[in-house]
Amino acid sequence: MAELSDAHGFAARPLSSHLRVYEPLDAFSSHERERLKAGLQSKGGREALDTAESDAALDRIINTTGDPFPGDRAEFTRALTVNGTTLYCPSQLVLRSGLAAESVISTAPRMLAELMLPEEARERHQRRVDKIAAETASPRINTRESLWGIPFSWFVLFQESDPTEIVEAGDHLRTVRIVAPWSKAISRARFAVANLALAAPDMSMLDELTALTEWLEEFNPESAVELDYGRVADRVYPDESCLDVKLGIECLAEGDMTGAAAAYRRLASRWIPIRQLARAS
Repeated sequence: MAELSDAHGFAARPLSSHLRVYEPLDAFSSHERERLKAGLQSKGGREALDTAESDAALDRIINTTGDPFPGDRAEFTRALTVNGTTLYCPSQLVLRSGLAAESVISTAPRMLAELMLPEEARERHQRRVDKIAAETASPRINTRESLWGIPFSWFVLFQESDPTEIVEAGDHLRTVRIVAPWSKAISRARFAVANLALAAPDMSMLDELTALTEWLEEFNPESAVELDYGRVADRVYPDESCLDVKLGIECLAEGDMTGAAAAYRRLASRWIPIRQLARAS
């Protein structure tokens, strides 16, 4: 399969990108705060945390126990300081794994689903999920993950003027991270939804953006939103996708179909080759 080996020495996983919401401490329950503290890494910063999380995922994939689920202690916490305030994004691996398992069970052939996710392991993990859900202030999930590319709807939340961190490793990019205040991100999403609803009500991005806006509305208004390109950054950056999506929506709103089509062509030429890697061998 594609990307089973990595010339840059990273752990062999599919190219993944993440959309994360960082919240102030008072947005979490007391139990959640304990998990946040336990998940913080004292050394190595974000890069060490990303590596540890990736290594833990690989360990679960290749273990011989038949249980692919993360344990109670397999949680990580990312911290981000914005305007002097520290915000937190829990990895929520237990909850996210539970949701992923539900998706597999409901969509995959029964025999394959049971082979991938043994019933005993699922039941054991469900007890973990129930325990955490009972201790959670609200049932929100702070992280969204995308494999083999970044959904175009995510770019709506950001602009080229937003703070951007470029993380290099030798002669290549390890990742690029863009951060926007929650208030700006949701304002941009609502603006795009309103314009697409009028100009292109049948466009698939409208449904994606509506769902994205509803998700953002679950979070504390003092939060920040981060787009983490992950290793896909090394294949596309410098990237003008935020600008192209913005221009495309503005062109649609103004009835400029030629301009909208040009913006889409730029996006497609940039991202379709990466998405095709999912089917490479």
